[in-house]
Amino acid sequence: MAFLELKDVTKGYGEHDARSEVLADINLEVEEGEFIAIVGFSGSGKTTLISSIAGLIKPDKGTVRVKGRSVTGPGPDRGVVFQSYSLMPWLTVYENVRLAVDAVFKNQPRQARDAQSRKYIEMVGLSHAADRRPAELSGGMRQRVAVARALAMDPDVLLLDEPLSALDALTRAKLQDEIEAIWEGNKKTVILITNDVDEAILLADRIIPLNPGPRATLGPAFEVTLPRPRERASINHNPTFKALRARVTNYLMQIGMDAKSKNEDSLRTAPNVTPINRDDPPRTYRQAASSPIENKYVELFELKKIYPTPRGPLTVLENFSLTMDKGEFISLIGHSGCGKSTVLSMVAGLNEISGGGVVLDGREISGAGPDRAVVFQSPSLMPWLTARENVALGVDKVYPKATPAERREVVEYYLERVGLSDAMHKQAVELSNGMKQRVGIARAFALSPKLLLLDEPFGMLDSLTRWELQEVLMEVWKRTQVTAICVTHDVDEAILLADRIVMMTNGPRATIGEILDVNLPRPRTRAALLQHPDYYQYREKVLTFLEKYEHGADPKQKPAAEKTARAATA
Repeated sequence: MAFLELKDVTKGYGEHDARSEVLADINLEVEEGEFIAIVGFSGSGKTTLISSIAGLIKPDKGTVRVKGRSVTGPGPDRGVVFQSYSLMPWLTVYENVRLAVDAVFKNQPRQARDAQSRKYIEMVGLSHAADRRPAELSGGMRQRVAVARALAMDPDVLLLDEPLSALDALTRAKLQDEIEAIWEGNKKTVILITNDVDEAILLADRIIPLNPGPRATLGPAFEVTLPRPRERASINHNPTFKALRARVTNYLMQIGMDAKSKNEDSLRTAPNVTPINRDDPPRTYRQAASSPIENKYVELFELKKIYPTPRGPLTVLENFSLTMDKGEFISLIGHSGCGKSTVLSMVAGLNEISGGGVVLDGREISGAGPDRAVVFQSPSLMPWLTARENVALGVDKVYPKATPAERREVVEYYLERVGLSDAMHKQAVELSNGMKQRVGIARAFALSPKLLLLDEPFGMLDSLTRWELQEVLMEVWKRTQVTAICVTHDVDEAILLADRIVMMTNGPRATIGEILDVNLPRPRTRAALLQHPDYYQYREKVLTFLEKYEHGADPKQKPAAEKTARAATA
């Protein structure tokens, strides 16, 4: 008999015509001590599935059993860690963990309960912060408290519902390592819900896709035979890792495309309207985007940013010099706090430049303007306006000489291109995070900017939605060839999008560490990159750089690669 068993589990919400079947006939058997990763798109029913196992919701049909006993409600044999931390804000780290221990082990002596609480606080590396309250902790530390609390209950099964998805890449990587170390030490049975294929491969014994709903079902299991411990940089060379990564990724992309293929009908042609920010607008839309300057279209010269602090001025960025040709796409990557977004905000004219300057299309910029469109991590839509109305706000200002019909054509063309044909008349408040970000992308392209600035545009989205929107971004960019800079934490995203990857050293006094030319054919798709013989070489170079600076490399020691890079001062 399996340690954990789901048999014909089905769950829906609503009644009669309004009923939506979320899960349909889910069957799964998990052995004791096995680590299972379930991957799927947002909205595919992953949280409904984990909540059914946790006993937080009751299936409409089927059964969930742990050690042969039917699950009829929540219990201490199943510890759950959700994406949100759910900590008591008025309690310390120790008190949050102790609260759970006291509930489960109320018959144990006080000293034993204290030891149990402190054991798991130490296991997740928070002994030094045991007396702090959640408000004093980083996001990663709060999630460690949630993990410690679940483990301290000594459950038979640990249920992890996307526990790391809200964290930055570096914190996420560190907690992945900690979760694996904890699992190795305790050999708990673990079900991890994740949207990150790399995370699943690093941690799991088996990866099982959850096919998109309605009536979501489990897909085929992928066995992970890589030896443990699995170190990111080293498995990048492993042919088994590459093959497994490609198989899982291609399967997920295929089921995602199948689910959305019905929405790809009859898109309109590009509008022929001239934007306001062109000095000598020619007759056609493409000609409107032309400029006599092709080389050094963007020049960032010795950018510096200094912030005043109570202890004196703090230089967060210095000597940042870079040139870009017209139509070039740059990815800017580095650890959190290295100044990537600072560079972008100065180029956008949203942050005062302390030293140096920015020249765009032959003119030095001063302040924000419609010639630079910005897509932020959160698209900042007007919630009471529709998707179409949100995009129209900028279009109406940038195309003053166009007729209302022409401006409407611009708006609807780009909303269709980002896959919102059927949702353009929905209010922003009704849209998912992924759909909101599509509106943000459409809004930026619709301004026909000279420079597109993307500040971790997909950072708040699950990785599968991120893949989809990266493809959307590439498809629209291919048609416009707008010059672009994208700030990202994601190595694969940087490679997929960029002509060059600019890697930044850690701050303070952050600067350019290395520049990597990405000579991969366009148009690019994730599926094609996974098969390209040079893809993993590029990936290794970026991962090696990031790993070096994670351990505190001296940014003043310029790598040899920088000397040969196509830098800004040429």
